[in-house]
Amino acid sequence: MIACYARGDGLGHLTRIRAALHTLGRDAEPVTILTGSEFAADPRVVGDWTVQPVETPATLTAPDELIVDAFPAGLKGELTAAMIPSGTRVTHLARRLRWNAYRPLVPADPPHFDRTFVLEPLEADHLAYLQKVSGEITPLTLVDPPAKGAEISGWLIVHSGPDEEILELVAYARETAALEGLSPAFTLIAPHRPDDLPADVAHLDVYPAWPLAEHAGRIVTAAGFNAVRQFAAWRDRHRIVPFPRTLDDQFARAAALRSTWSTGRRPARS
Repeated sequence: MIACYARGDGLGHLTRIRAALHTLGRDAEPVTILTGSEFAADPRVVGDWTVQPVETPATLTAPDELIVDAFPAGLKGELTAAMIPSGTRVTHLARRLRWNAYRPLVPADPPHFDRTFVLEPLEADHLAYLQKVSGEITPLTLVDPPAKGAEISGWLIVHSGPDEEILELVAYARETAALEGLSPAFTLIAPHRPDDLPADVAHLDVYPAWPLAEHAGRIVTAAGFNAVRQFAAWRDRHRIVPFPRTLDDQFARAAALRSTWSTGRRPARS
């Protein structure tokens, strides 16, 4: 049995774990997800996983493998080596963090990883830390499970929240269209329709959203890890707006993405 430790409240952890299990050929195995995410109640997201709410790692059982997503010692540094059952293989999925903000949270006895998969470029100090606590470090390009999407033309705005950020993305899309002299149809892909969403913006609750991009004139998203990765194949139509996060560095990710655009390197389809 695989246990996945993802103590976060967003959708990103669950989406990343789904892609990682698929990429590694493990998505047919029994999975227990330990998470506090509200999206763990959505069967489109978790499938047939066993969902175990987690407030403290004391709820860990004895899986064959423990996959620790994003935060090497848990969201608040609560995950320690002593809390991981003996004999469990431990894998870490490493994405970019604001390392100066996260490093003080790391406990004195942090988990040791049998292997760490680096999913995007990391800060030098973050990578150096992982090299100390990992038996093996290797890059991994995630591939999502196959999914079909409806043919939606016009512009897509994709975000799982919060509402104020959704509305900021909508405003950005509308202003961009006006500056380009365009009058496209706008469709918001989000878990719910914000109260103040303009009446001329359609809303759909679709998961996953990336298959809808093929027929879209533009795709507007935040600069979260999954959004940047999943829409990489449509970089000429993708517009990103980074938002501040306590631990995720969306601004650095956006800057890195724009540098690949300026050099003409086309990201591979994930």
